[in-house]
Amino acid sequence: MYDVIILGAGPAGLAAGLYAGRSRMNALLIEKGQDGGQIATTNEIENYPGQIVDEEESGPSLIARMSKQVEKFGCERISDVVQSVELAGDVKKVVCAGGEYEAKTIILATGAHSRPIGCKNEGQYVGKGISFCATCDANFFEDFEVYVVGGGDSAVEEAMYLTNFARKVTIIHRRDELRAAKSIQEKAFANPKMNFMWDSVVEEVGGEGMLGWMDVRNVKTDEITRIEADEDDGIFGLFGFIGFLPNTELFEGQVELENGYILTDDNMATNIPGVFAAGDLRKKSLRQVVTAAADGAIAATQALKYIEHAE
Repeated sequence: MYDVIILGAGPAGLAAGLYAGRSRMNALLIEKGQDGGQIATTNEIENYPGQIVDEEESGPSLIARMSKQVEKFGCERISDVVQSVELAGDVKKVVCAGGEYEAKTIILATGAHSRPIGCKNEGQYVGKGISFCATCDANFFEDFEVYVVGGGDSAVEEAMYLTNFARKVTIIHRRDELRAAKSIQEKAFANPKMNFMWDSVVEEVGGEGMLGWMDVRNVKTDEITRIEADEDDGIFGLFGFIGFLPNTELFEGQVELENGYILTDDNMATNIPGVFAAGDLRKKSLRQVVTAAADGAIAATQALKYIEHAE
């Protein structure tokens, strides 16, 4: 019987594990893949408080330090796939592929995943030209043409990262101006490899085995433009950065949700006593590493208070 089980090892889950460990709670952290969640695929971080300004900080480097802290303070770790959860009652139960675990409290920190581009045939070309991770796949498009769908901070930052590899990077955005922070926009407009297709969305993709063409529609004129891979290349890259969807399917019908996001109070408490949520799966105004870490710290602290009050 654990004091707390934490699901997910992104910034929220790792911060919760750190605080739970330091509080001498009997804590278990379960993660099915690599630590870090979305931040593990981010090439550059510039806005995490306390990072060394003169040194480049990446998602993996920041997460590596967080993981080390969690281990230092004794939070137990396992790698397993969660199949179901039972959140009601005094004992919370987590059923994984490798076993079952019980705890007095639980912190849900399973994060979110990339929203699909939404074009016809998209699924057929994921990993065959379509990607949602510039850090993972940029090197596959060395000296190729690449297109990025989106106009927010992440889309523009990842597009600029891709210019280190691709010979040309074009942002496809459904509006006539970017939503990214002005400082990021200035860098993008100053980059000679960057190009822009305004008021446009990707309608359909195709190709023989690999991504070879796409139809782009102008949302104002409905005009369709077919973009084809260079004959010598045979493929181009299409990266999607248009937001995220919360990983909350496991919790549907138990915790209260709004548009898939978990509703909590300021103490990260859900509608179920002893169940807390932290990070990007929670309804909130800002989803950044710093807010996820704060959520995790609050959730672990409140889990301890819940146990102390119950006893």
